[in-house]
Amino acid sequence: QVQLVESGGGLVQPGGSLRLSCAASGFNFGVKAMGWYRQAPGKQRDWIATINSDGNTYYTDSVKGRFTISRDNAKNTVYLQMNSLKPADTAVYYCNVRLFGDVWGQGTQVTVSS
Repeated sequence: QVQLVESGGGLVQPGGSLRLSCAASGFNFGVKAMGWYRQAPGKQRDWIATINSDGNTYYTDSVKGRFTISRDNAKNTVYLQMNSLKPADTAVYYCNVRLFGDVWGQGTQVTVSS
């Protein structure tokens, strides 16, 4: 059974940091690209970052220089380190893998507020 489980969200002040984790199971994690998306209230789910199986990373412009995606293939886990957080980063964050279709985790809430 394919499963993605996100964790690490919470409430943080502007300028703060959080690290999200996504534990994967049920597929060959090491050969698949993994992605992070986010969805703010009333908005569509947007792509944030991808890490390929070879470790190459890609980011949407709004998070470049602030967010870092990484993976630990031994732990079947992908991470999203988020620094210099802004209120506009408030959203539910989702982990994603494309197998025979999109697979999503349950999401983790990130709230940036003073």
